[in-house]
Amino acid sequence: MSDQQRFVYDAARAVDPLGDLEEEAEKQAKHNRAKVGSARPSSLLYTYGPGSIMDLPQFTIMSTGLDDWDRIWRRRDAAPPSIHAPRLKNVVRMMMGSNDVELRPHPWQPKKYVRSAEGNDLGVPARVFPQWLRCTGCDLLGMLSQFDYKNTHPFRTDLATFEHTKCTGRSGSRSRKAMRRPAVPARYLLACVDGHLDEFPYALWVHHGQPCSNAELPVLKMIDRTAGKGASAVIRCESCQTQRPMNEAQGEAGKVKLPDCRGRHPHLDAFDHRGCRHKTRLMLVGASNLWFPATQSIIVMPESQQEKESDLADRIRTTLGDKLDKYRQHLDILRDLLEDRVDVTGLTDHELAAAVEAACAPQATPEEQEEKLRDWDPVDLLAPEWRHLLLPILGARNEDPKSGLTLAARERGDTLRPEITRVLAVEKLRKVNALVGFTRIDDMDRVGDLPRRLAPLTRTPRPTWTVATEDRGEGIFLQLDEDSVAAWEKRILESEVWQAHVEAHRRNFQRRFSETAEKINPDSRLKPPRYWLVHTFAHILIRELALSCGYSAASLSERLYAWPATENRDPAAGLLICTTASDSDGTLGGLVQLSEPARFQRVVDDALRKAQRCSSDPVCSMRTPHDPEDFLHGAACHCCVMASETSCERANRFLDRRFLINLPGSNLGYFSTHE
Repeated sequence: MSDQQRFVYDAARAVDPLGDLEEEAEKQAKHNRAKVGSARPSSLLYTYGPGSIMDLPQFTIMSTGLDDWDRIWRRRDAAPPSIHAPRLKNVVRMMMGSNDVELRPHPWQPKKYVRSAEGNDLGVPARVFPQWLRCTGCDLLGMLSQFDYKNTHPFRTDLATFEHTKCTGRSGSRSRKAMRRPAVPARYLLACVDGHLDEFPYALWVHHGQPCSNAELPVLKMIDRTAGKGASAVIRCESCQTQRPMNEAQGEAGKVKLPDCRGRHPHLDAFDHRGCRHKTRLMLVGASNLWFPATQSIIVMPESQQEKESDLADRIRTTLGDKLDKYRQHLDILRDLLEDRVDVTGLTDHELAAAVEAACAPQATPEEQEEKLRDWDPVDLLAPEWRHLLLPILGARNEDPKSGLTLAARERGDTLRPEITRVLAVEKLRKVNALVGFTRIDDMDRVGDLPRRLAPLTRTPRPTWTVATEDRGEGIFLQLDEDSVAAWEKRILESEVWQAHVEAHRRNFQRRFSETAEKINPDSRLKPPRYWLVHTFAHILIRELALSCGYSAASLSERLYAWPATENRDPAAGLLICTTASDSDGTLGGLVQLSEPARFQRVVDDALRKAQRCSSDPVCSMRTPHDPEDFLHGAACHCCVMASETSCERANRFLDRRFLINLPGSNLGYFSTHE
């Protein structure tokens, strides 16, 4: 694929495999740098970002921290490209505790044709991790240095492998002749709730924390004869014939046998300067809870005057640096310094002086940023989008040249449900997604005191940039009638079904949340009924739209605007279903076509009609969590409502068909009031 990123591994260096070209040029040394893997930008943000483990055909790698990525960018004379999204950048700066964080794309350049050399000097730095490998022929368990790296074919990434060159096979085999056998990663790791990750100490484990009595560097083997769940292997020391099963390290009983966390961040090649107070737990290399990205995203909207002024002041401050205070009273000199770097040609002296004064204002301290983060609500990112989507459309369409957002009003069909008050065709949109860190063991919305739990992306405490992606696409926006939603929500809050969901959420919180969230009130994390309504409605529309729009259901995603009124925020009840692509051309318009009145009212009617029946009924339609059950959905399953993980922003939680339509035994449906 043309928009894939490159992973390259140099067997001579464990970290920063692309950063040593200057040293090699001086020595006139050559290393094999054949490609060993690639991934799309979206997967490098949501699945295989810094600190995660990526499976390659023969071994696993870990993307390094952004400090190592800087060396990749510095090999180009030009400044690294940046992504303009001031509203998102302000939130990223707050969450990363730095006043000067830019948004940059992955280090990649498109090729004119498959075998051309453009972009060969760019790529995502990665290290082999874990660095304990097991020979598939003789079960030898050893470090990376005990195996040879082989990668000779420039167009066969699956042939890149580590090999045990003198494998004699297992004891009892017919042939004991030494031969080359591939080695695979040893699959056990140690992790803690603060995001630290470490190699499993196999030598200490098998000897119960003591050194081997017969050898300083004992020969270890990982014996795995039986298939089964969990840690089924046995570690054996060939030097002293001691062995110990790995299943002793599992569960609560196994945690007390594991060492304390050392505070290691292997993606940074560093240890946490604060140390770590937590116990470790056994993890598998492919565990789904090994890496959870902490991301924020926005649909880029036209900037308000306040946002424009704030962004201009910010760019002046970051561009001039120490020179700002020196020349703040000399506007002519400032104009010369900013020429070709920040566009100030259209500003009067008074406007430029105001921007300079704003740029010179004191920046928030880390303590102030942390306090602001504690009070921050993710809805703050959605509210400006909601307000703009409610503005009247003048003419056939409204196109903003800077953001690229193009909106077109749609007539309401004669038979369209009266609960839907507004339909917009979002003909063009730009979505920017940024990575601010990651967590392990618990997802970001399942952790407390987030500033500490968020694992860093850089060794420096105040990073200057983070990785982001920029997608373009199209969508359909719907607004529900606020008065009817408010009346319906009041009725739901008094229902037995809602009380059952509240109790199930409390049980889920107490059982599933680790010690990272001991002091959090579970009710504060439960979404209000209107969110369940909008969320379920979005899912059934995604299923129905996918049948006609030309995109798969996994390519469609939801953006939900559902919150009650507060002192500082008007209520919202609406949704945006969109599809985006990472290339510059965006998408093809098949989704927008379905926003036409006749087509869209047919989509809504068919979606609601199909939601009345599920192949798992009556079990699905009557599903209500009761003690000890703690699932976070009601009448919803993969046969009727649930969507793929790429489509859903809440991992298929907070869904219930009974909130959409009346099902047998319930009278809670929002769309049933006008039947």
